[in-house]
Amino acid sequence: MYIQRQLSSQLKKLAPLYPILSVSGPRQSGKTTLVHEVFPDYAYVNLERLDDRLAAEEDPRRFLARYEDRGLIIDEAQKVPALFSYLQVLVDERGTMGQFVLTGSQNFLLLEQVSQSLAGRVALHTLLPFSRQELAASPDLSLDESLFKGGYPVLYDRGVAPPDYYPAYIQTYVERDVRSLRNIGDLSAFQRFLRVCAGRVGQLLDLSSLGNDLGINYKTVRAWISVLEASYIAFLLYPHHENFAKRLIKSPKLYFYDTGLLCSLLGLEAADQLATHYLRGAIFENWVIAEIVKQHVNAGRRPDLHFWRDNIGNELDLLYERGGRRQVVEIKAGVTLGTDQFKGLRYYKKLATALPVEQDYYLIYGGEERQERAHGVVLGWRDIGELV
Repeated sequence: MYIQRQLSSQLKKLAPLYPILSVSGPRQSGKTTLVHEVFPDYAYVNLERLDDRLAAEEDPRRFLARYEDRGLIIDEAQKVPALFSYLQVLVDERGTMGQFVLTGSQNFLLLEQVSQSLAGRVALHTLLPFSRQELAASPDLSLDESLFKGGYPVLYDRGVAPPDYYPAYIQTYVERDVRSLRNIGDLSAFQRFLRVCAGRVGQLLDLSSLGNDLGINYKTVRAWISVLEASYIAFLLYPHHENFAKRLIKSPKLYFYDTGLLCSLLGLEAADQLATHYLRGAIFENWVIAEIVKQHVNAGRRPDLHFWRDNIGNELDLLYERGGRRQVVEIKAGVTLGTDQFKGLRYYKKLATALPVEQDYYLIYGGEERQERAHGVVLGWRDIGELV
């Protein structure tokens, strides 16, 4: 069963406006399937294949000239970064929109060749694993099943069980992407690093403490975090700058793009283990924030999300702008709501009364009932689409 991707409409919209479209994202997130569906008449080459890669490296002009009369999809385009300069010349000469579609399992924004060679010529997109909205038509899952399974397409297309999929995915990721992004000699140390990061999901990132746990220095930790970001495994959520004359925390928090992968790194083998897991709240918080990230990138917007926390522990999980209004979100994994669950919203709302920006307040929780409360709108986890 093909599941329609939200990003497809954005690609169709921008194809007549840019000579080059790019779709980056984690391995096996469905990039190739998506671009074939949106551009069915385009020729296709995959630079993972040695013969295609050699042709592109040895004679880029001739390689691109083969496809002069039709559009071309270049899969894993980052494998031949020198190709980007030739694409620049070619699209400037032809002046035709939608000529090339580039896909890759690394973040093109972090590739110097794209930012320099193709600035103004390429529309950048990101395809992440399935969102809750994309999976709405698939067999319904409970919250814990959704957290445990994650959103990688193969789990839905072929019915592969998460314990059979994620360990192999992690091994392949470490052996391929990690080696290509940075020269890491001890891959087993990097795998330990991944698991330690999973154990600190949703916590303030302390590079020195993380390094001490692993026996590496903080510079290495910072470099390895950049590998996770470039390959769409994890992302950092930064604190909001608004201080209300209070001292603020400056450290970011670490989250994973997919909670199925996160659960695997934490050693979970079944969804029912989540009910009593000590990190269940953090995993749910990760899921909510990752879902909002997905909705932003699926609409072609760069996520600009933050959390707020002062130095005495007052905190809000998520703040972002939508339609000129600030969205203030508290996240609770439990299914029962009491007054304590609204503590963060109450505190921030009191501080923010003098702000010029209009604000909407939400609490999203692990239950399913939508409520109107004095301190904000309560949304069940199935209604997460209302937050974007």
